[in-house]
Amino acid sequence: MKLVLLSGGSGKRLWPLSNDSRSKQFLKVLGNDGNELESMVQRVWKQIAANGLGEESYIATSKSQVEMMQSQIGLNVPLIVEPSRRDTFAAIALAAAYLYSFKVIGLSEVVCILPVDPYVEDHFFDAVRKLEQVLQEDDDCDLALIGVKPTYPSSKYGYIIPVAEERDASLNQKVSYFQEKPSEEQAQALIDQNALWNCGVFAFRLGYMIGLLQDKGLPIQYEELVKQYHKIPQISFDYEVVEKAERITVLPYEGYWKDLGTWNTLTEEMEHQQIGKGTISGDCQNTHLINEIDIPVSILGLSNVVVAVSPDGILVTDKSASPRIKDFINYDQGPMYEERQWGWVRILDDQHYDDGRCVVTKRVGIQEGKNLSYQLHSNREEVWTLVKGEGEFIQNGNFMRVKAGNVLHIPMKTLHSIRAITELEVIVVQSGVQRDVNQVVELYSTWNEVAEHCMKM
Repeated sequence: MKLVLLSGGSGKRLWPLSNDSRSKQFLKVLGNDGNELESMVQRVWKQIAANGLGEESYIATSKSQVEMMQSQIGLNVPLIVEPSRRDTFAAIALAAAYLYSFKVIGLSEVVCILPVDPYVEDHFFDAVRKLEQVLQEDDDCDLALIGVKPTYPSSKYGYIIPVAEERDASLNQKVSYFQEKPSEEQAQALIDQNALWNCGVFAFRLGYMIGLLQDKGLPIQYEELVKQYHKIPQISFDYEVVEKAERITVLPYEGYWKDLGTWNTLTEEMEHQQIGKGTISGDCQNTHLINEIDIPVSILGLSNVVVAVSPDGILVTDKSASPRIKDFINYDQGPMYEERQWGWVRILDDQHYDDGRCVVTKRVGIQEGKNLSYQLHSNREEVWTLVKGEGEFIQNGNFMRVKAGNVLHIPMKTLHSIRAITELEVIVVQSGVQRDVNQVVELYSTWNEVAEHCMKM
């Protein structure tokens, strides 16, 4: 069995920590056994490896998430990279074509799809394994799903309703229909029919998906499908395939499962009431503070609230109201904090002046031994002030050692790179004319390539 984890998300539901480049699965707010903070994707990838599934697993993600994914779970993570975001049907189609034509997997191989951020116990992956058995033993089944036995009538989840004569919570059941996010009253009526929460985990034989692509006139060769990716319907796999399929079996699961998609559900699983600088007064009950900036935050006498602070903004919300955040976030700004493969970037200031000039001030952190690519900016000049650490700097082939206190000027169209000998922090002031669109041209990505091709001897 091959496992494909879907990593997407627009970054709105856990604003301001999440943004277009750092979706919820990358937020390091969960505790692990080593008393360290880890993200949802780090947690689930570790669980997959611990359950012996790591060698057969892939992550389907967008180009914008590649660096952060590699930063959090390693450079060797097997990625299937989408050319653009086109919802889950396109992502799964691309994964199927990749497995079929690039990895040369047989059509009878079972492929299991699951989100990259489920909050589950380890034995959940025993149920994932059983999906393969369900498909191998039942030729009259095209899709096999995992349905979680509900613990309360939730209006936040979709429901899987089994056919009436097979409503036995302990056995695999044929699926009658689906219900998306009913009211709590409707949800209770569905639970009375042994309905299950739809946790977004399902499996199929690879040949089933390849056949669907052929029926739709889409390529089944990976490289050709990448070229025609924009032609794939931009729709969820649930709507395009699952709800139209007739031969579906659901496997009931009674263990712990939770979707940590909102601040109220996420804070229920956080080990620490406070992350970052600040104070929560003792009379606050069920209150959480997550602060990613250096300015302290004080919370006095407020219960059942979340205060989240990042370079992208500040959120103060009652926990019960936190799911509404996505309806209020429409700020015209790019991500103010990004994790990169080599470190991180934090926007400190972004100004546009009446004379057309634009000036962006950034704080950049580069991990020990890592480097920026050898690159140039077409229409921006930069001034770097090193504030921490030591490194090696190259500009148009000229090499020099640098350290905290050095100031470097990088004109437009000047090739440059830096490698951190020790952990580096740099204040970067980038300026130019707003109407002149800036392009970043990268020549080499590794320091070995820079040393071999670019340093003047």
